[in-house]
Amino acid sequence: MRKKDLFGHPRGLWVLAGTELWDRISFHGMLAMLVLYMSGDLLKHPERVQKILGFAAYRSALESVTGHLSVLALSMQTFGIYMAAITALPIVGGWIGDRVTGRRFAVALGALLMTAGHFCMAFDQTFLLALLLLVLGAGFLRGNLSAQVKALYPPGDRRETDAYQMYYLAVCVGAFIAPIATGAVAAVWGWHAGFAVAGFGMLVGLLVYLLGQSALPAGGVRPSAAKSGPRPRLTAAEKRNIAGLMMIWPVSVAFWTAQAQIWNVYNVWIRDHIDLQVGRLTVPVPWFQSLDGLAPAAFIPVALWIWRRQAKRGREPDQLTKVAIGCLIFGASLVWLALAPMVSNANGRAPLLWPVMFHILSNFGAVYVAPVFLALYAGRAPNSLRGTMLGVNALSQAAASLLSGRMGGLYESVSPSTFWLINAAICSGGGVLLLAGSPALRRWFGAESEGLDGDALEAVEAEPMPA
Repeated sequence: MRKKDLFGHPRGLWVLAGTELWDRISFHGMLAMLVLYMSGDLLKHPERVQKILGFAAYRSALESVTGHLSVLALSMQTFGIYMAAITALPIVGGWIGDRVTGRRFAVALGALLMTAGHFCMAFDQTFLLALLLLVLGAGFLRGNLSAQVKALYPPGDRRETDAYQMYYLAVCVGAFIAPIATGAVAAVWGWHAGFAVAGFGMLVGLLVYLLGQSALPAGGVRPSAAKSGPRPRLTAAEKRNIAGLMMIWPVSVAFWTAQAQIWNVYNVWIRDHIDLQVGRLTVPVPWFQSLDGLAPAAFIPVALWIWRRQAKRGREPDQLTKVAIGCLIFGASLVWLALAPMVSNANGRAPLLWPVMFHILSNFGAVYVAPVFLALYAGRAPNSLRGTMLGVNALSQAAASLLSGRMGGLYESVSPSTFWLINAAICSGGGVLLLAGSPALRRWFGAESEGLDGDALEAVEAEPMPA
C-alpha cells in the first residue's frame, strides 16, 4: 500500500466519492420533491405564482408550444425540462472544464451554483432562478467530477475498476439517503425545509471537495486540437459502428422515457392511489424514491453473477439481447403498476407492497439496460470519439425527459392504468424491436459484437449508471 493511500486507494478517490455522495443527496432530494411541491403547493395558489420572477413569460412561452396546461401538466412539463437540462448540460460543462477552466475550478463553481440554487428554492420569487442555477451547476459539477477518478491511477492499475465500483456506491448511498431525509423533513416542517436539507447537503459536498484539493490530480486545461495534432480519419468500420450506435439510440430513449416517469408522474400516482398508512405513520411519498438508490447496488452483483453463470455454459446473451431483456422486464413492471386497481381498497388505494414490488422488478430490468448501453457505446465508439459518443448516449436521457414531461398532460386525460400501459408499450416496444433487429445489428457491427467481452464486462462493473 502506498503511503498516501487510504484503504488501498488514493485519498483523492474518497474526496471525489464524498463530493459525489453529497451531490446525490442534494439532487435526489430535489428529484423526490419537485413535482409534488409544484403540483400540490406552489402552483396551486395564483397569488404565489404571481410572485415568481419571470413565470408569466415562461408559462406563455411553454403554452405557445403545448397549448393550455393545467397545474399538474405544467408541473410535469417543468420537471421534464429541468431533467432534460440536468442530463444534457454536463456535456457542455465537461467541455468547458477540459478546454477552458480546468476541472477543479469547474467542479467548485458547479457546487457553488447548486448550493445557491437549493437555497433559492426557499423563496417563491426565485423559483425559476433556483432551477436555472441548479441545472447550470450540475452541468459544471457532473461534467468534471467523475472524470477525475481515472487520473488518480496509472495506466494498467487494476484498482481502477474497483474505484468506480466504490464511486458508484457513493451514488447509490446518496440516492438512498436523500428521499428519506428530505421527505421526512418536508413532511414535518414543510417543503422549504426539505429543500434546505438538499442545500446544506450540497454545501457539505463543496467543503469536502475544497478541503481535499491536495489529494486530487492536477486540473490543467486540455491541449487544443492545434497543439495535439490532427485527428486521424475514421475507418470504414468505425463509421459503421457510429451508424449502428445511432440506430439503437431510439431504444435508449424509449427506456429512459418510461424511467423518467418514475421521477415525474409516479410520485403523484403514489400520493393519490397508494395506501400510505402504516399504523399511525403516513409514509412520505419521497421515501419510495430511496428504493431506486438501494436496489441497483443490490442487483448489479446479481446480474453479473447470472451473466457469468451463463457464460460458463456458453449461453450468455450478447449486449443487444441483454438490453432487450431489460426493456421487457421494465415494461412488465409498468404493467404491474397498471394492475394496481385489482387490489385497491374501497378508497381506490392499493397496498404499500405494490410499489415496493414495482421497484424490485423495475430495477432488475434497469441493470440490464443502463450500464450495458454504456458498455456498448464505450466498446463500439472509435477511440477518438469515445467521449462524444458517450455524450450522445447520455443525451437519450435528455430527450426522454422532454418526452416524459410532454406526456404528463396525458396522465390527466386517461386512467392511471392506461397511462402506465402506454409507457409499458413504449419501453417493451423498444425491447421487441431490438430483439427482432439484433441479428442484423450483430452483422452490422461485425464479429466483435458477439457476446460480452472482458473489457465490456469491466465497463458494466466500473462505470456509474446515469441518473
